[in-house]
Amino acid sequence: MTNDIDPNVEPGFLSREDGTRIAYHHSPGRAPGVIFCGGFMSDMTGTKAMALEAACQASGRSYTRFDYRGHGQSDADFESGTIGLWAEDALAVLDQVTKGPQIVVGSSMGGWIMLLLARARPERIAGLVGIAPAPDFVLGMWDGFSDEIKAILKRDGVYRAPSEYSEEPYAITMKLIEEGRNHLVLQQNLTVNFPVRILHGMADPDVPWRQSLDIVERLQGDDIVVNFSKSGDHRLSEPADIARLIQTVEDLASAS
Repeated sequence: MTNDIDPNVEPGFLSREDGTRIAYHHSPGRAPGVIFCGGFMSDMTGTKAMALEAACQASGRSYTRFDYRGHGQSDADFESGTIGLWAEDALAVLDQVTKGPQIVVGSSMGGWIMLLLARARPERIAGLVGIAPAPDFVLGMWDGFSDEIKAILKRDGVYRAPSEYSEEPYAITMKLIEEGRNHLVLQQNLTVNFPVRILHGMADPDVPWRQSLDIVERLQGDDIVVNFSKSGDHRLSEPADIARLIQTVEDLASAS
């Protein structure tokens, strides 16, 4: 699909209680709307977010994308962010920018945020679409760190991890890990009275595809489907992956 969206259009800004401004783009349209929750250190101009916007605008559907604080065009320093703060940012966008039922799409860490939104506002959710969702990732992250890295985190409060997705290292803070433990979603069952779709690549080097099965075991609902791509990586941003994502979202929206 051709993306005709003008990248020079300025975002809107939603002011939070502490004065932090959250950048967003909202396209009005028919319900159910679609809201995109990005991943860790990603922003709302990524391939999937933009492709979904183009698809929703073409079909006249409401669409919202945004940057968590410390990400993209939003205020604040990245290292000050936590799962709780980013979830509050997403909840504020859901409450104050969107109207009516929403299909929440969550990519990687956004899959964790997506489930927190579903837990907080089940009445606003028309469906969930997780893309390599990574709920509770701070647990596996900590367990996977060497004693040396754990010592750095305890001493300095931050570890700068190299990443194949960015020239800049990922800043992992001790605060992120400790605060994230207050927002775990896979430690108990979650009732979902709406459809859930999960897309996951089996060649994902960052979030094991079997974790999606753990998510499914915790979700209590009648319409939950997982779609595995044997060759898919973590980003799932290849043309076939994007087409599958757009179709999945449209199928959910049409059935609502």
